[in-house]
Amino acid sequence: MRNMVSVRKVALAYSGGLDTSVMVPWLRERYGCEVVAVVADVGQLEDFDAIRQKALASGASSCHVVRVKEEFARDYLFPALRAGAVYEGRYLLGTALARPLIARVQVEVALRTGCDALAHGCTGKGNDQVRFELAYQALAPQLRVIAPWREWELRSREDEIAYAQRHGIPVSATPEKPYSVDQNLWHTSYEGGVLEDPAAMPPAGMFQLTVDPEDAPDAPQYVEIAFESGFPVALDGVRMTPATLVESLNAVAGAHGVGRVDVVENRLVGMKSRGVYETPAGTVLLAALRDLEALTLDRDTLHFKELVGSRYAQLVYYGQWYSPLRAALDGFLEVSHRFVTGTVTVKLFKGACLPVARSSPYSLYRQDLATFGEDAVYDQRHAEGFIQLFGLPTRVYASVHPEVRDLRVEEGVGG
Repeated sequence: MRNMVSVRKVALAYSGGLDTSVMVPWLRERYGCEVVAVVADVGQLEDFDAIRQKALASGASSCHVVRVKEEFARDYLFPALRAGAVYEGRYLLGTALARPLIARVQVEVALRTGCDALAHGCTGKGNDQVRFELAYQALAPQLRVIAPWREWELRSREDEIAYAQRHGIPVSATPEKPYSVDQNLWHTSYEGGVLEDPAAMPPAGMFQLTVDPEDAPDAPQYVEIAFESGFPVALDGVRMTPATLVESLNAVAGAHGVGRVDVVENRLVGMKSRGVYETPAGTVLLAALRDLEALTLDRDTLHFKELVGSRYAQLVYYGQWYSPLRAALDGFLEVSHRFVTGTVTVKLFKGACLPVARSSPYSLYRQDLATFGEDAVYDQRHAEGFIQLFGLPTRVYASVHPEVRDLRVEEGVGG
């Protein structure tokens, strides 16, 4: 039955995967509308000419492929890296960071081609529906939003595969291999299907960016990463564009099995989900940047930045990229990381990355202060007065509450 609300032309965020492939004919059948497919190249390893032809063969009136890989790295990945944004301490937000840019590209094409609606291929159980639609609200609230997964009669990926076969649409997913794959410049993610059981190990042949750490080279490799104001600018002494740097480091780190994580995370919509991620370059860059921050940031700024990173990660994961708070946090990071400039050498070996050397013209490390040997700049006798002042609240509390003495181990007990 056709929807009663009239839609003339809809811009569909199109990937060529299972979900969006079946959405082209479904939107035409359900709404009787023209479908404009929009593909954002954010670094996924795809044949975009084949994707364009597939969209047109599926019934799209046009297919727009927009190249934004460099913008993705420069304006989305690196700011999140500088923030130390890691969701729940493990997920480097590859999918979540791509969505606001893909949505922006989609909106720009929709407005340019006269669309009156936007559509996405996100399920009603996932985070991506929120990320896309919050971006739509920020960028083009006047356009109607269609979310087929929340409307159609297809209840599973198996149903989608059958629908695609009936409409002559080739898809790579099969009932025997139904897990979902999302890839961009920053990572490859896997979820669904056999991965929905947290007790099941990922299929050995699933990974695309990293070798099994057990099969990685038996000799370590050392890479030097240069940063300027908290942003990576060079790899092994060679300056590169942001996207080129990530691509190059993905290849190097992936060859050593670096960057795999297998996590159960808390989705925004309330349920727990299991995701497997490969983020080789991001894993190395984050370890290197944290090492450089330890050298160049003062203690209070470094500790506060940890709080910023956690909140920044939540904003990205929750789809709030286009929010005043995210912009304000970037303002803090612009100031805090003015002098986070220098180089870090990282050792890659059998799935591990370990910073082993670092230097900066703005280093706050003073060997004459840190040494355990004789020095002429630190009078150790001053420590007694510092401890007395630092411990003043503890002594006052203890004098007012003598019962705390009951917590002390009695002399001789346990001897």
